[in-house]
Amino acid sequence: MFDYHMHSSFSADCMTSMEEMIRESIKKRLIEICFTEHIDYDYPDDTIVFDFDKRQYADKLKEMQEKYNEQIIIKKGVEIGVQPHLLQQYGELMANEAFDFVICSMHTVEKKGLHYGDIFIGKTVDEAYKTYYDELLYCVKNYKQYNILGHINLITRYAKEQVNNDFHDELREIFSIIIPEGKGIELNTSGVRYGLTSGLPNDAILKLYKQCGGEIITLGSDAHRPAEIAYDFNSSLQLLDSIGFKYIATFDKGSPSFHLIDKL
Repeated sequence: MFDYHMHSSFSADCMTSMEEMIRESIKKRLIEICFTEHIDYDYPDDTIVFDFDKRQYADKLKEMQEKYNEQIIIKKGVEIGVQPHLLQQYGELMANEAFDFVICSMHTVEKKGLHYGDIFIGKTVDEAYKTYYDELLYCVKNYKQYNILGHINLITRYAKEQVNNDFHDELREIFSIIIPEGKGIELNTSGVRYGLTSGLPNDAILKLYKQCGGEIITLGSDAHRPAEIAYDFNSSLQLLDSIGFKYIATFDKGSPSFHLIDKL
């Protein structure tokens, strides 16, 4: 299997070393992993800085690739936290750095962190969702330097009330932009780990993506601890197969490769 969303101590919210994550991945017989360390510019919490030393990251990754090259493939990735006012800054980052794989995620809406639930203050839950998807739509229209959208319905994790709208019209518009551009989405299994009834996105959104012609999909645990690596992967692969997806994607220098699900 391939875990294409995991973190190490290069991410500000993770205390686990890269080598610990690699050893556990080998123990779980993964074929390939990709570290997707956090960069969230202008994150609305002064107590945490989501950035890291790019040279140290590249050097450590190379050291681990050489040490474990006969046991597992290790790719260099990043997870960027986009906001409408930061797209130029992320463009400058990508002009100066090289990654195998880039996840475009949105952790902040209206300059408010989703984690703290501030987006819901003064709004109905439907209004908050609409704001979230409107900002994501703006970002995919105006920013192109990524491979897949991460946990596309992440707001679901932080909503305290049931939403009335499925927002499939908004999602369909997002998919109409990213699919022709050769970009994809991920199935992030952390949703189940955090107590939701499904991964991120849910089954209905995965089906919508497929109906819109989406083919590129990665599978990621969003692991911050060794025990979380490849979490719920077997049932997730079964789900993707049942919806009609034939392949899981991996990336090398930004180019996808495709692996038959029924061979995993």
